Amino acid sequence: MPILVDAPNQPWEPRTIAPTGDPVFRKNLYTDPDTGMEVRLVKYPAGVMNPAHTHPCAHGMYILEGTLSTGGATYTAGQFVWFPEGETMQHGATAATDVIVVFITNKPFEIHYK
Repeated sequence: MPILVDAPNQPWEPRTIAPTGDPVFRKNLYTDPDTGMEVRLVKYPAGVMNPAHTHPCAHGMYILEGTLSTGGATYTAGQFVWFPEGETMQHGATAATDVIVVFITNKPFEIHYK
């Protein structure tokens, strides 16, 4: 039986980027109970960048709105970016606009700041 999440009517859950205190928002859509794989919507307000960090999981971001900045490149709506497990990265919104992405992990999510 399919699982339905009414994402447009689900409220944004505020979070804080630990090293900077900047806000980021998410809507958890699904967590697989067997693998820990997660799917969520994530919104970075304009100009908010998650500083250098790693994850013990790989993850991808499909950009729905705005422009995703990764510190070395930018990606726009309709593009998909995959980040390998353990890679040092930073990502967030450009100064011009918020960015909203579908965020997918391959196993349980953790974040470790450098």
